[in-house]
Amino acid sequence: MFEGLTERIDSAIHRLSGRGRITDINIAETLKEIRRALVDADVNFKIAKEFTDRVKDQALGQNVIKAVQPGQALVKIVRDEMAALMGGQAVEIASGTGLQTVLMAGLQGSGKTTFTAKLGSHLKRKKGRKVLLAAADVYRPAAIDQLHTLGGQVDIEVFSMPEEKDPVVIAQKAQQKAKAEGFNYLLIDTAGRLAVDEALMAEIKAIHAAVQPQETLFVVDAMTGQDAVNTAKAFHDALDYSGVILTKLDGDTRGGAALTIRSIVEVPIKFIGTGEKMEALDIFYPERMADRILGMGDVISLVERAQEQFDQESARKMSKKIATNSFGFDDFLDQIQQVKKMGSMKDLMGMIPGVGKAMKNMDIPDDAFKHVEAMIKSMTPKEREQPSILNGTRRARIAKGSGRTVADVNKLIKQFEDMSKMMKMMQGKGGRQQMMNMMKNMPK
Repeated sequence: MFEGLTERIDSAIHRLSGRGRITDINIAETLKEIRRALVDADVNFKIAKEFTDRVKDQALGQNVIKAVQPGQALVKIVRDEMAALMGGQAVEIASGTGLQTVLMAGLQGSGKTTFTAKLGSHLKRKKGRKVLLAAADVYRPAAIDQLHTLGGQVDIEVFSMPEEKDPVVIAQKAQQKAKAEGFNYLLIDTAGRLAVDEALMAEIKAIHAAVQPQETLFVVDAMTGQDAVNTAKAFHDALDYSGVILTKLDGDTRGGAALTIRSIVEVPIKFIGTGEKMEALDIFYPERMADRILGMGDVISLVERAQEQFDQESARKMSKKIATNSFGFDDFLDQIQQVKKMGSMKDLMGMIPGVGKAMKNMDIPDDAFKHVEAMIKSMTPKEREQPSILNGTRRARIAKGSGRTVADVNKLIKQFEDMSKMMKMMQGKGGRQQMMNMMKNMPK
């Protein structure tokens, strides 16, 4: 996400390289280019102008301390102002004792139904909450079936009344059930329209009045840019919702909605959708997003995703295998499966500082590991357990069985050996420093 904006801002700030001080003259062109980049990323011109004016006020005349270049000083100012523009701090979903009712609102095609299931999964997996989903979209064909299917995927109960055509009645009945059966959260999926209209607003207001939700979330497609912002404002004027959800952010390289919507509607962005999978939902952290936009990565989110997938017991067993030199290809395959659960490869790589820029023109498909998996599965159980026995004859058979070349198999074995060595290093005394030294010496 934000590839174009990241590249443009990085290029603009780079102009200050080699200067000993930020001045009115050398910052003018830089901020002009940043403002253009923001407008091209679909940020409202007025907001872009106010943003660069604030950056200028903070940067002008600021002395650059030793070992810090003007470009680095400006990056810090831009990063802090960008985080403030998007809200400053993360704001989580409503919580408390008793049932928390959450109402979803938005246009048709914004991803409400999918997000409803994703949020339910998030609350169940990460918060340990008992969640009920309610299918109150009575207009879109197969909307009820879709929610049941998605609910089944994440093992969450779905309440529906297929014969009932009044969404208010459905929402009320769902709330009665949720209260009676001790659910912590009720997430109500409502109908959308192709445009903001009086009928849509009247219906969502009626549901809101009937169930009195603790949280009303406006779900909007980030790829619609300024249209998303305009729709958000129209909905907020009518409904006064408490949070914004940006879906399909993984498909938007501009980012204007994320940067603009908070200051227009003065409501926090609470979650972002970053892919098709049920796990592809993140709490919105303005500071982390600013880091990613500026090409600084997002290591904290990467670590959090890893911690979700790698439990302590698995880590202990893996540690023991590494220590006893019994780490094999089955273990390697297991690690790949865990990584795949963390999200798309390009998204994960973009969280590593510096890697996002290096990969800006690269396409990393989500099935990037399929050839590796095919080669490992073409090995016998003994070969996977004892990689040292993989001689030339065995490698040729594996290549043929997986539809790859012997060179591909050799490359996989080399990568496996390098990974094993690196993991062994991390186990030993001073392992982290050794690994850092090894990474410094890797070919650029």
